[in-house]
Amino acid sequence: MFRGATSLNLDAKGRMAMPTKHREAMQQECGGNLVLTAHPHRCLLLYPQPAWEPIQAKMMALSSFDPKSSALQRLLVGFAEDISMDSAGRLLVSPVLRDFAGLDKEIMLVGQGTHFELWSLEAWRTQLDKAMQADSFEMPTELEGFSL
Repeated sequence: MFRGATSLNLDAKGRMAMPTKHREAMQQECGGNLVLTAHPHRCLLLYPQPAWEPIQAKMMALSSFDPKSSALQRLLVGFAEDISMDSAGRLLVSPVLRDFAGLDKEIMLVGQGTHFELWSLEAWRTQLDKAMQADSFEMPTELEGFSL
């Protein structure tokens, strides 16, 4: 289970160090083999490879003639890259994906249970500001009656 938000830096080669608390889980779950892809919110998604495979299968089962489906296929599958954690626990984020998400030096790695989101620090702050605005912070209908 991946949770928590961590502030990280990309090095000059575009590598990020996976936080120590997640390295062992990544090694156990997928041997350090991951998939990094684009998300419509202009962040990146980082999945252990076994968790990504069923998602890709669902995406590819959609009709390529449907404009919405094919747009999602192009984004999620078209940008998907197989990456591996090196012996130092680093991951290389390709220039294409860095450009897509606007990643520079300061980034945020945000756990989402089965995967991570990777945001530029600026985009993460903007996302949080939007989410916390009183008029836009509404519970989805699926969570009616839910309490913490």
